Amino acid sequence: MLKKLLGIAPKLESDGSYSPSKLALKLATVDKTDFENISYPKYQGQRSKILAIFTEKKNMTMKNGKMFSTGNHPVEALLPMLHLRNAGFDFEIATPTGKPVVFEMWAFPNKDEHVKSIYNQYKSSFEQPKKLQDFVANSFTKVDTYAAVFIPGGHGAMLGIPEDKNVGKILNWAHGNDLFTITLCHGPGALLSTTLNKQKFLYEGYNMAVFPDSVDKQTPMIGYLPGHMPRGLSEKLKSLGANLMNKKSDDTVCLDRKLITGASPLASNALGKLAANTLLKELK
Repeated sequence: MLKKLLGIAPKLESDGSYSPSKLALKLATVDKTDFENISYPKYQGQRSKILAIFTEKKNMTMKNGKMFSTGNHPVEALLPMLHLRNAGFDFEIATPTGKPVVFEMWAFPNKDEHVKSIYNQYKSSFEQPKKLQDFVANSFTKVDTYAAVFIPGGHGAMLGIPEDKNVGKILNWAHGNDLFTITLCHGPGALLSTTLNKQKFLYEGYNMAVFPDSVDKQTPMIGYLPGHMPRGLSEKLKSLGANLMNKKSDDTVCLDRKLITGASPLASNALGKLAANTLLKELK
């Protein structure tokens, strides 16, 4: 009761999961983003496609058994997509089994016309995405038409995707064919898929930005999470040989070889700019 009065009690949803408290939403979400509507020179080459891998799962079970209502963070997904679209790239939307993309709609910036525009542009693809297995079977031979793989964040990116063998195949395919991999916040959890079947971590020795475990441990205090995370991410990546470039959930972005990463939702705009400018420069 006291938590409710203080506005730090997570909100119980109809399916029994919890979304962030009123205070957490006030502190951690916005109704309008910092998106910069930049006029890029449009990419005119053959490699105009970007595969975007989204989660199809909504609920993360915390250590205390409570479920967090999650999915992909809309700002982390749509701001980078806006920059890349404005630079002349197009997206193929995919989920592990072809089920609809799940967004953390409680974080949707409802007063941001740019974000609403690209969300509506790809809405049908979010509702009917491709299956990763079909992409592996049919698109690996069309590598010359792809520029990058994009994996947005949101805690939901840690559900199923790090353990998905097709994600691992796609990241190895991208790496082996000199495509870019773009991800942020909890999205780098997907990189763990390259260790499946006892394979060496593909990104050992890489510099990267990722959401810090230390911050995830603090957020239950304000009701962002309904309990502590079932497992961490940043320390796991560090243990595998990644060099973490941030200690806070800030706007840090990082480019190391063909890997482009960002630290948190606050890095979404900067990540989009870095990705768009890097792809335009490298794909001349």
